[in-house]
Amino acid sequence: MTRTDSLNAWLTETIGQAPKTLAIAAADASVRSYWRAVFDDRSLIIMDAIPAGFDCQPFLQQQQRLASAGLPVPAVFAQNLEQGWVVLEDLGTKTLASLIDADNAANYYRQAISLLVKMQVSASQEGLLPFDGVFMQREMDICREWYFGKAYGVTLEGKELGVWERSCALIVAHNLAQPTLYMHRDFHSRNIMVQDGVLRLIDFQDAVFGPITYDLVSLLKDAYLEWDEAFVLDLAIRYWEQARAAGLPVHEDFGDFYRAFEWQGLQRHLKILGLFARLKHRDGKEQYQADIPRVFEYVRKVCLRYSELTPLGRLLLNLHGEPVATGFTF
Repeated sequence: MTRTDSLNAWLTETIGQAPKTLAIAAADASVRSYWRAVFDDRSLIIMDAIPAGFDCQPFLQQQQRLASAGLPVPAVFAQNLEQGWVVLEDLGTKTLASLIDADNAANYYRQAISLLVKMQVSASQEGLLPFDGVFMQREMDICREWYFGKAYGVTLEGKELGVWERSCALIVAHNLAQPTLYMHRDFHSRNIMVQDGVLRLIDFQDAVFGPITYDLVSLLKDAYLEWDEAFVLDLAIRYWEQARAAGLPVHEDFGDFYRAFEWQGLQRHLKILGLFARLKHRDGKEQYQADIPRVFEYVRKVCLRYSELTPLGRLLLNLHGEPVATGFTF
């Protein structure tokens, strides 16, 4: 039996009827893939993850956490953890990324911000791993290993390694100073489905508790979509106002909040540069290369804005063949 045959047989037994069609619906950046099974009366999504490569249990635990908090996550109908199958509610095919444009972006982002505030207010952080300094550093080291090392063939040594280590320490220190709460960790346009005009959350299995700005920066400085800074600033203000009204522990001063937002974004985007390089060089997934210039630009802008990050900005620009002889002007 192929895996497809086994899945088809299990669905027939579990649902009580054979699917009329069973076809791949999507794949993602992890080892998972998704099937759409169409039956006489409905369609279902099956998350397919071979247990040796992906543990479905965290997904199920986080689904229960969010569902019990009244958040719009897909229902779970059946599971087979030995095989790595989870049968989910079919939310359709429309992601926020596939629908958004210049005309509707403000409306969709306001909805997403309201959903984010609701999630941060409602979702318990009990039992979640802390997104602490060790965690942050481990993620940034993906950039050093795969973006510097594999994509560009550069091993950081001596003074350059010192710049990297000092810069990472600064980033970690800034981010650890933020208030912490439930953190989805991948709250962006490809992980928000739109079903009958309602936003639905997916891909929440990596939730932790960590800095309050992390999910907002994932949304507004998306690796797959880019907006002008004035628009991002306006949306960040809207979030800050809603969060304050909801009693969330945001900074009293918006300027302090936005600085924290940018420093947390830097940590995330350094990680993403490494992840996208790893997807290409280790996993053979080339499609994410098109998004690297956007992510690098986020990093470059933050390094230009804050004088403490000048050495890191110089290191990255040198890597790209844009040597900076005298440093930046602020």
